[in-house]
Amino acid sequence: MLLPSIIIFTTMVVLGIIFALIRLAIGPTLADRVVALDLITTQIVGIIAVYSIAISNPTYLIDAITITILSFLGTVTFAYYLGLGGKP
Repeated sequence: MLLPSIIIFTTMVVLGIIFALIRLAIGPTLADRVVALDLITTQIVGIIAVYSIAISNPTYLIDAITITILSFLGTVTFAYYLGLGGKP
């Protein structure tokens, strides 16, 4: 019963990742590329969370939290770099 929902969700997220990869490749500014990378990591965390729910094993949620923290730190570091007057 849960399988069709997981297939639809995964298909939509993979499509979103493809669009984000396109934005990552052709983004006109560095900020666009950072936002695209942040979006990709958020979508990967969503896939990990759904997979963890599908197999009824919350162990993988620790990995999702770790990826989320690293993504947040990367975004904050980029914002700090721009705040110091770095080239956008």
